[in-house]
Amino acid sequence: MLTHPEFNPIAFSIGPLAVRWYGLMYLLGFVLFIVLGRLRAREAWRGFTAAQVEDLLFWGVFGVILGGRLGYVLFYKPDYYLHNPLEIPMLWKGGMASHGGVLGVIIVFWLFARRYGKPFFQVTDFAVPMIPLGLAAGRMGNFINGELWGRPADPAVWPWAMVFPQANDPIPTPRHPSQLYQFCLEGLLLFVLLWIFSRKQRTPGLVSCAFLIGYGTLRIIAEFAREPDNFLGLLAFQLSMGQWLSLPMVIVGLVMLAVILRRKSV
Repeated sequence: MLTHPEFNPIAFSIGPLAVRWYGLMYLLGFVLFIVLGRLRAREAWRGFTAAQVEDLLFWGVFGVILGGRLGYVLFYKPDYYLHNPLEIPMLWKGGMASHGGVLGVIIVFWLFARRYGKPFFQVTDFAVPMIPLGLAAGRMGNFINGELWGRPADPAVWPWAMVFPQANDPIPTPRHPSQLYQFCLEGLLLFVLLWIFSRKQRTPGLVSCAFLIGYGTLRIIAEFAREPDNFLGLLAFQLSMGQWLSLPMVIVGLVMLAVILRRKSV
């Protein structure tokens, strides 16, 4: 049985400024987007320049932050923020939803496509293979912070089960390190699959469908090991909020895939 090492959430300080690991993980995700985006932009058929990759990241950052925050407000604590609206912009108090971030990014990608006169799927198919590494960085930030831990696990079956002191269990309880599961599944695995799938030119929209279906499916799987939010618990059919929010992504991805393949065959 392992114990979470309880990392100091502050990586280093510069005078009164405290730089947190979670923020550094976001920064790492943005840097990887730039590096990989420039690499992809070298292939002329993708229709992007290095400068446009930087612009796309700039737009995407706003989508992630605004969408992630508003997604948390609307999906997880609408009643609380309805009565405390002044706390909505207080990002330093925590509270971001990855599903909201995905929606925010989709919206800004649509705006970016209109601004630069590009087909929407050209933008999304170019960008989505880099997104999982940002998700992976965020999950590593969750693990360092000791937050979003997993459900109780038997160490005899799951030898890597870990006690999270931050969970404040009355009795030390081994749990799934679900942050690492999500790091591996919706982060590294999804990145590898999308990167390989998008190496050659595909019908517009297929890579985006693969992202929606892949992320939604892998998130649903990982959520079975993740402790649901204590203020929500499990919802209908014993599924978590994360699973219910992932299900529409899978459905939309499958419908889009069927439409694209049908049009291709006509």
